[in-house]
Parts: sequence; C-alpha cells; structure tokens
Amino acid sequence: MSHIVNVGKIAIGDGNPLVLIAGPCVIETHDAVSETAAFLKDVTDELQIPFIFKTSYDKANRTSLGSYRGPGLSKGLEIISAIKDKYNIPVISDVHRFHEIGPAAQVLDILQVPAFLCRQTDFILAVSETGKPVNIKKGQFLAPGNVERVIEKVVSTGNRQVLVTERGTTFGYNNLVVDFRGLSIMRDLGWPVIFDATHSVQLPGGAGTTSGGQSQFVPLMARAATAAGVDGIFIEVHKDPDCALCDGPNSLPLHSVKPLLKELKAIREALLPSAQ
Repeated sequence: MSHIVNVGKIAIGDGNPLVLIAGPCVIETHDAVSETAAFLKDVTDELQIPFIFKTSYDKANRTSLGSYRGPGLSKGLEIISAIKDKYNIPVISDVHRFHEIGPAAQVLDILQVPAFLCRQTDFILAVSETGKPVNIKKGQFLAPGNVERVIEKVVSTGNRQVLVTERGTTFGYNNLVVDFRGLSIMRDLGWPVIFDATHSVQLPGGAGTTSGGQSQFVPLMARAATAAGVDGIFIEVHKDPDCALCDGPNSLPLHSVKPLLKELKAIREALLPSAQ
C-alpha cells in the first residue's frame, strides 16, 4: 500500500484513478496558455480523468543563454493564478530559487523540484516546509533506489505529500533512456510515481543551442508506463510544437491528446477496474 497525495479533490496513489499532469512547457502568452488549459480541461472532463495543469513561469535551466525562459516570477504567477481561478483546476510549476518558494506557494497547488535540483538538500527542505505537495523530478543522473534519500529529506520536515516523477536517465551524450524497472523500484518505496512521457524523449542539448526530442515516441512511452502501474502521466503539450518557444521537439500536439488519453484510460481500467 502506498501513501496517497491529496491535491484538492484529487487523490493520487494507492489505486486511485490515473492522474494527468499536462500543459505547455512554459508560458508564452496569456491567451495561448488559457486556450491550452481550456482544451485539456474539456478533454479530461469528458473522459473523467483527474487533471492538474502544468506550465512554467521561468525555465532557468535552458541549454543556452538566449533561450526563451518565460515571463518571470511575478507576471507568470499572475497568469497561472488566473488560469487556476478561471477553470477551477489545480496547478503545478517548477521552482528554481529560494526567493521563489514563498510567492509560488501562495498560488501553486504542487511545488515541483526540477531534476537538476533533486540533490540540493537545503532547497528541498525549504520547498517541503511550505506544507504544499512536492513533486520531485528524479535527476537524469540518479538511480531509482536513490530517490528514497530524496524522499527522506521531504518527510523530515513533516511534509508527507510527496510525488516522484521519472523523466529518463542520461545515456551517453545528448540522450535519455527509461529503464521501466525503475518505475517498480520507486513505487515499492511507497509513494506515488508519475511518468514524464515528454521529457523522457528529450535529447538534451541535442540541437546544439537547444534540446532536441523524439515526440513520436511519447504515446508509446506513456502506454508502457501506464501498463507498468504508475499513478499519473506528465505530458507537455503545445498547439503547434514546431513553433513552440521551449521543448517543442518533445511536446505532444493537442490533437494527439484525446486519443492517447483514451488508450491510457483503457489500460488503467484493465489493470485496476475499481480505480475508475
């Protein structure tokens, strides 16, 4: 039996319905992010899939100095707050610096620790001390079993609302792979596990000044992870990935979302009929 993480009315883990965490990599414009949120809410409402909206106000870990990062903390949180209120959906975003934690916790329902920061003890403690649910992105350099040490840091603050997200492991240069055994190893630690189907097909720095990606494999990876028993799927989406300002090569186009979610729900129902 695993712990259950509660995000508003959504219960994640221990056989509850598969949750979708999805949205654009980064806020480009208010209208674009609102359109995407509305689309995802309509689809997930229709399919009765619990939904948490994801986007970033600032991407501080871009490949090059000139890469688009987003509108920044203040403006970005303002937009995320407006989306949250307009569509009545829980929201998640990544935090990168200590001074962001307080303002972000006032808006976000889940605080996400980026993969590159999953070993930064003081930062993880500060994020966890907000009392908000914490989503730890497993570092590309971290073995699945080592995630237990990261979880211990969160729990040491009294915060027992922890999600762990798999996003692939570094395999040579400019490449990531997913060892699906790791999903089972992490689930055995007793906490909900999310699978990031889009960053797992990223090619970090693979395009020289930006990251590349292989978005054609996103549906395959998402289906495999759902069959492996994860508690949620994380997907970055975009209306036109070829024109996205961030992570377009590994983003899923909006028109592919509904067919994939139907498949994932069918797989989940086959595994855990009582969870739907």
